[in-house]
Amino acid sequence: MTKILGISAFYHDSAAALIIDGKIQSAVQEERFSRKKHDARYPKNAIDYILKESKLELNDLEHVVFFEKPFLKFERLLETYLAFAPKGFRSFSLSMPIWLREKLFQKKFLFDNLKQHDINFKDINKIKFSEHHFSHAASAFYPSPFEEAVVLTLDGVGEWATTTVAIGKKNKLKILKEIHFPHSLGLLYSAFTYYTGFKVNSGEYKLMGLAPYGQPIYKDLIISKLLDLKEDGSFKLNMDYFNYATGLTMTNSKFSNLFGHPVRDSKKDLLNEFHMNIASSIQAVTEEIVLRITKNISSKYKIKNLCLAGGVALNCVANGKIQKNKIFENIWIQPAAGDAGGSLGAALAYWHHELEKPRVEFKDQMKGSYLGPKFENNLIETKLKSLKANFNKYTKDEIISVTAKELANEKIVGWFQGRMEFGPRALGARSILADPRSEKMQKELNLKIKFRESFRPFAPSVLREDVNEWFELNNDSPYMLLVSEVKKEKQIKMKTEDKKLFGIDKLNIKRSSIPAITHVDYSARIQTVHKETNPKYYGLIKAFKSITNCPVLVNTSFNVRGEPIVCTVEDAFNCFMGTNLDVLVIEDFILFKNDQDKLLLKDYKNKFELD
Repeated sequence: MTKILGISAFYHDSAAALIIDGKIQSAVQEERFSRKKHDARYPKNAIDYILKESKLELNDLEHVVFFEKPFLKFERLLETYLAFAPKGFRSFSLSMPIWLREKLFQKKFLFDNLKQHDINFKDINKIKFSEHHFSHAASAFYPSPFEEAVVLTLDGVGEWATTTVAIGKKNKLKILKEIHFPHSLGLLYSAFTYYTGFKVNSGEYKLMGLAPYGQPIYKDLIISKLLDLKEDGSFKLNMDYFNYATGLTMTNSKFSNLFGHPVRDSKKDLLNEFHMNIASSIQAVTEEIVLRITKNISSKYKIKNLCLAGGVALNCVANGKIQKNKIFENIWIQPAAGDAGGSLGAALAYWHHELEKPRVEFKDQMKGSYLGPKFENNLIETKLKSLKANFNKYTKDEIISVTAKELANEKIVGWFQGRMEFGPRALGARSILADPRSEKMQKELNLKIKFRESFRPFAPSVLREDVNEWFELNNDSPYMLLVSEVKKEKQIKMKTEDKKLFGIDKLNIKRSSIPAITHVDYSARIQTVHKETNPKYYGLIKAFKSITNCPVLVNTSFNVRGEPIVCTVEDAFNCFMGTNLDVLVIEDFILFKNDQDKLLLKDYKNKFELD
């Protein structure tokens, strides 16, 4: 058996993944253990979990592969600073000591940390390196169900590449086209994230969620002033407007002057019509670029399958536009498309590409992305007793029946089942669930459960066989990475006076028979649920359907704003007692809020740093 550990770290969302003879065993982000969102540190806890789960010592592994090449990244940093010199000296002086101390000589740094897991780990030559974008591309192609595919990776920046097009055939993967730093779609989107007052590498999904409240009135201005965009989707940014290459901010004063407003201070400035229009505009530009690129590569390579990876692949609205325009017959998106997924890609790249091992099966290898920790009933019971929780144990059938009835009565449920998800989306293992038919549910979930902005939309989980009856989609979307419209016959037409509303005022209008998951533009970020990958969650939705005739549930991640998704029983109980959750279901145990000791209630609203 060949055992390969993949690692991503030191930028954001550090993670570790294990494959054995090419099969994915486990993958998990460090943040889930450290409880620090987007934790970039060496993934010690993640590696410890993986070794324990697989009953391995570190020295039992044949290879450890890091997801990028530090010398190439250092080269890019130096060349960038030299190109812009003397501008950027402050940024240079701050970053270089860290690079020289930790990052440049990363092999030794990794070796020293790895030895802490196992004193017998003495062979530094077991440590290998993959290129950043190759790791991303590998994470998308090798677990996909396709024998052949075009692989598009879009992110901020790796070593040099920001956009790559690769072709995957069987076990081979070759990058054919690249766009290089500082020209980056990911960094362009992050620049607007920064400009609208959200946190870079965290708030991009907020910008996407805000976009439908505005109008894309600045789209042409962005394309004419900030971009040189070609018909094939290739582009260059006008760096006169940006500061990220050498500075400590994403944009500069020229950028602010172009749009007539300063950078929003999230602590003082409320979101207004301008910010909504800006969000709508950059989302429209992103979609335009993505559509041009995908149309070009579809026409050029004549391959029917597309794989997506990189942080921009988490822009599910843009993904939905590719699907809607039928540019490719089939699309598969890596559920951990950001840097976390690079750990898995690095391991798979070494197995298939470097060791030249064949792919055995052409089907989705991600196992529903349920690749993290699982807890047995006896351990859960012990932990709940130590937490002084009041609970009852049920059979598996009773768990589904009782939970479905509570959801049908508009109770909000924390659902903790099986192995934790890998990637940013809760997919029915560490989820908060609710009734999508409720008109009050979106606001209640945002303000009383998640403690976050009221405009944020929620996603539906729908039985795979029923998806086309409720949404304009007839494909799999198992990882909640495709947006599509609610079916026309499920929509409620807006009144003339309603159409005149702008911004957050749109939120109060009921738009469909499932208003809790219907965004203001009638869209929804869909998860199709399959019996094969998550039978318990599938059974719950089916039971809910039998009560309500609705095969859909609201599904959002089990956490509050600024908190990583819950990992352990204790995490789940603390979140349950710190929010307005009504019910907590942990494997075969159900806890009702009204049955808990009031002294155990927690103030969770300000527990975590806002993201």
